[in-house]
Amino acid sequence: MFNMTKGPFKADHVGSLLRPERIHNARKDFKAGNISKEELFKIETEEIEKVVDKQIEVGLKAVTDGEFRRRFWHTDFLEQLNGVEGYEPEQGYTFVGEVTEAWNIRNNGKISFNKNHPHVEEFKLFKKIVNGRAVAKQTIPSPNQLFNEGIRDKSIYPDIKDYADDIIKTYQDAVKAFYDAGCRYLQFDDVYIAGLNAEDYLWGDTELSRQEAIDLALYVVNSILEVKPDDLVITTHLCRGNYRSKYAFEGSYAKIAPTLFKKEKVDGFFLEYDDDKSGDFKPLDYIPNDGPKVVLGLFTSKHGELEDKETIKERIKEASQFIPKSQICLSPQCGFASTHHGNLLTEEEQWNKLRYIVELAEELLVEGE
Repeated sequence: MFNMTKGPFKADHVGSLLRPERIHNARKDFKAGNISKEELFKIETEEIEKVVDKQIEVGLKAVTDGEFRRRFWHTDFLEQLNGVEGYEPEQGYTFVGEVTEAWNIRNNGKISFNKNHPHVEEFKLFKKIVNGRAVAKQTIPSPNQLFNEGIRDKSIYPDIKDYADDIIKTYQDAVKAFYDAGCRYLQFDDVYIAGLNAEDYLWGDTELSRQEAIDLALYVVNSILEVKPDDLVITTHLCRGNYRSKYAFEGSYAKIAPTLFKKEKVDGFFLEYDDDKSGDFKPLDYIPNDGPKVVLGLFTSKHGELEDKETIKERIKEASQFIPKSQICLSPQCGFASTHHGNLLTEEEQWNKLRYIVELAEELLVEGE
């Protein structure tokens, strides 16, 4: 077994887990007016208690609440910030093979952290549930998600630098709030930065070039990390979209690596490497030795079939040409349910995969080999 006491762990996971049928049914009952908000919260809490136990049972050292209280991985958090609102656009995001449920966020005032943000109070309850049996990991969307085209209201923020500075202060306050609530493992989930790698420059504000957007993303995250306490682990997860086992775009890490991999001061990068759309491991060469850990997402969360052990072994060997094996960890490439819909696999397949990752990490990432 590994003696690591803080994340990322040799076997880790991104965060979201398939919502149990009981939660799906409770959400329908709440929407129909058959149960109260308090009754829905109680059901979610009971299911979070079960899913924490299950994560510990399969051998994970970091556990999450499965994002069981969220509809979407990002909007639930962002729309609770001051100066941001959720709304229903004409259509959802276009993924390969599917258009998502329509919901998004937009800037409607000066942005700041909401001192009564519900996710902070929910974390306190979650940490009590974990009760020291594992590390309680909190996932939130990256601040860079607020730079997607169409979110900033330019009548409120004509200067993108002013917008960026308010986002930095907002997230500095968020980091402090979660830390004060007892969080010691925080993850920024980031589709925006991964999108800056795509062949077609997809996401950024139209007034920025690709490199300007990359430089701004680095400035935002590193400015937030200036207030990070020494005993708080902050990682980032780069994602190419995850909706009902579909993805949004392709592209290697080559375009962001010289800036973000080399200079971003996070404690770890969770990287998608479950298929060819993420490119090769060469960009890992930019990550400093003895720097951030690299959590290789060599296992897919999009289907239940277990990956071939020899293939995983060979891919770890390939990656270790560019990053020391001591910095390598393993995880699925993304969560199992970035939205309430979930990916197209069963809960049993999900748990089998997580248990398998723990087993292979303990076998293949032995120190000194």
